[in-house]
Amino acid sequence: MIELQFSAGAVIYRNDGKPKFLLLRRHNGSYDLPKGHIEEGESAEMAARREIREETGLAPEFIPCFKTTTRYFFNERGKKVLKTLRLFIARTDSSFVRISYEHITYDWVDFDQAVKLLKYKNYARIMADAIAYINRWEEMEALNREYSHLPSKHDEWGLSKRFVPGEGRLDARLMLIGQAPGETEDRLARPFVGRSGKLLDSLLRRARIRRSETYITSVVQFFPPGNRLPTTREVELCSGFLKRQLAIIRPRYVLLLGNLAGKHLAGIGSVERNHGKTIVNGGITYMVTYHPAAALRFKENIEPMEKDMRRLASIMKKQ
Repeated sequence: MIELQFSAGAVIYRNDGKPKFLLLRRHNGSYDLPKGHIEEGESAEMAARREIREETGLAPEFIPCFKTTTRYFFNERGKKVLKTLRLFIARTDSSFVRISYEHITYDWVDFDQAVKLLKYKNYARIMADAIAYINRWEEMEALNREYSHLPSKHDEWGLSKRFVPGEGRLDARLMLIGQAPGETEDRLARPFVGRSGKLLDSLLRRARIRRSETYITSVVQFFPPGNRLPTTREVELCSGFLKRQLAIIRPRYVLLLGNLAGKHLAGIGSVERNHGKTIVNGGITYMVTYHPAAALRFKENIEPMEKDMRRLASIMKKQ
């Protein structure tokens, strides 16, 4: 009979010009990542945070939206065990580690050294996925810092000065791009969390698209007061940042929400005449549909918007 065990942990790194990874050395000489059993009542992330605190004394920042799962067999006290391990990525600025009794020392190593020292076969794949995501995260963080300072560089800035960063997986296959943040988004500094966002979430669920697996942003990431349309000049000022976001995420599919996004990114005219159509450009498949705010104002647009999303989901499933 096979015993099932569930564990959680994290790939912990600090950035001193390039990522250095924390490895813990066990008493038998082998190296491992900080990890341990998921206890009753804990989520995987709760268990990972607890294990990190107990094994390292650190309280690192968890990088949103990344998690990976691996499974492997081993023998324990004469029993065959199938372990499911959920791993996250966490970032720290501290180089000091307070190890537990389970380990004899620790090392901060670069990617190549980590792959060499971590002997378990699946760790090579896990570390490759982690470093790719970390590179995206660091690049997006730098871009967002630069983007958020845009208002201070222009005396006649007419948008809100509160930056609303994009949200979601940085390796998402699907990117959703709207027009600009609304009043609720401006207040909470999160995209699509107001009434439009609730409708969008509902339509995504109906199309069986997980919002957590997408990346969501807007052509302009500052609220236009009064919910007005961003001016041509405002779109131009933000355009370069959006292009860089696309280059970081490298999505295979982009759903354009509304006329502004459709025209700016794919040269698509009226959403009324072109919704649900796809255009392939630069290896990306673009589809335009109604903006959720427009669907809230004109309820008859909700059904075609749902059909567009279902069609996109079907296309993605086949490719």
